Amino acid sequence: MTTEFRANALSIIVSLIVALGIGAAFAAGRSIPLLSLVDLGFHELGHLLGSGFGVVPQFLAGSVAQISVPLGLGAYFWLSQRDEIASGLMLGWAATAAQNVSIYIADAPFQDLPLIGGQHDWAFLLGRWGLVDLSDGIASLVWFTGLSIGLAGLGVVLAPVWRSIVDARYEADIRARFTGATVREARSPGPVAKEA
Repeated sequence: MTTEFRANALSIIVSLIVALGIGAAFAAGRSIPLLSLVDLGFHELGHLLGSGFGVVPQFLAGSVAQISVPLGLGAYFWLSQRDEIASGLMLGWAATAAQNVSIYIADAPFQDLPLIGGQHDWAFLLGRWGLVDLSDGIASLVWFTGLSIGLAGLGVVLAPVWRSIVDARYEADIRARFTGATVREARSPGPVAKEA
C-alpha cells in the first residue's frame, strides 16, 4: 500500500466521518457549536454589508450571507481547486446554515429566539410583506432546500469512494484479461493455489 493511497484513504475516512456528523446534526435539528458561531459572524456581516442598500436588503442580507458564504466556498473548492471532499463538506455546512435560517423563519410569529440586535429579521420581513402566517411553509421550504444541499454535499464527498471502488474492479478486470486469471483470482491479494 503506497503512502499516497494511505493519505487519500485517511482523508476520505475523516471526510466521511465529518459529513456523517454534519448529517446527524442536521437530522437532529441541532447546531454545530463552533460552526454556529461562524454562521452568526457571517450573518451579522451580511447585515453590515446590506445596510447601504435599504432596510429590506439589510434585514435579508444576514440570512443570505449565512447560507451563501459556505455555498461560495463550495463552488471555489469545486471549480478552482478541484477538491471534491472540501466542496462536499462546504455544502454540508451550507445545509446546516439553511436549517438554522429555517428555524429563524419559523420563529417569526413568536419571536422567542435570543437575538443580538434586538430586531427579529424574519418577523420584520414577513410582517412587512404580510406573510407572517406563512412562516412555517417558508421555513419548511428553506429546510428542504438545506436538505437537498446536504444530500448533494454527501454525494460529492462519497464520489471519490465510489470511484475508488469502481477503479479497483476495473483494474482487476484488466489484470485478469492480460494474465489469463479469473477476475476472482486477479482481485485476490494473496497467492492462489493451482490445481495439478
